[in-house]
Amino acid sequence: MKQKDDYLWKGILEDVFDDFLRFLHPDADRVFDLSRGITFLDKELEQLFPPEDDEFAPKVVDKLAQVYTHDGIEEWVLIHVEVQGTYRRDFSLRMFTYYYRILDKYHKRISAYAILTEASKKPRPNTYEEEFMGTGISYRFNMYKIAEQDDEALLASNNPFALVVLTAKAAFAGKNLNNGSQSDEALLQVKIQLARELLIRRIAKEKIRGLMNFLRYYVRFDNSEVNTIFEQEVEKLTERRDTMGIEQLLLDREKNRGKREEAIAIAREMKKDGISIEQIAKFTKLTIKEIEKL
Repeated sequence: MKQKDDYLWKGILEDVFDDFLRFLHPDADRVFDLSRGITFLDKELEQLFPPEDDEFAPKVVDKLAQVYTHDGIEEWVLIHVEVQGTYRRDFSLRMFTYYYRILDKYHKRISAYAILTEASKKPRPNTYEEEFMGTGISYRFNMYKIAEQDDEALLASNNPFALVVLTAKAAFAGKNLNNGSQSDEALLQVKIQLARELLIRRIAKEKIRGLMNFLRYYVRFDNSEVNTIFEQEVEKLTERRDTMGIEQLLLDREKNRGKREEAIAIAREMKKDGISIEQIAKFTKLTIKEIEKL
């Protein structure tokens, strides 16, 4: 993993950490009191694991966060997230090492997550086990493999972290193509689609900025000129944001009044703006065939 990617993952995890928890645990709001905020313990983590001087050492991204629970007492839970780009044989041991060092220092419950960003779908162990003469230990952690996730399910999710996963998957697009221009073209189409998805959803402005920057810099083109084309497309999409807000308002009115004529009018305007038929169908509840005829 390149150093630039390290910073991007650290930044986006901080920007949408609450969404990350809800994404992996649908009942997160029942377990965590997120209204009390999230505190990141990067300095504490660095004391436990000083940066390696070896420039050839595998790069990982570590985030340690303090999150309060609803259990009635002032107890906090440590969430350890590790983003691993290239799988190592000692990965499970590394995860266990993090666990016992953090537990020894803080004496708090720990929920550990490993996000694997490798393109391979090969199964990886999420346990570390050791046994000798009747003494043993078995450590299990949460594992989430980017490459295994379904695009349609991610697009259907309203959670902003789903867009982070889609962006990470987009980095795989075109890698199997030998022709650089074909690879860039494949990436361009994917990035434009993700930018459109990001801008039409109801996401807080501060999170939109973080998500857009992650999309901009995590998925890179071989040809810098293609990046200019992408930025031009983003400008076009950004100019439509106020229009989309009005369309959503009209759509809400249509829902309440049940007037099919207004839904058709909204769909027609959205179609003029170049919004995908699937998205129009999702917003207006019209069928794809009905929209194609407009």
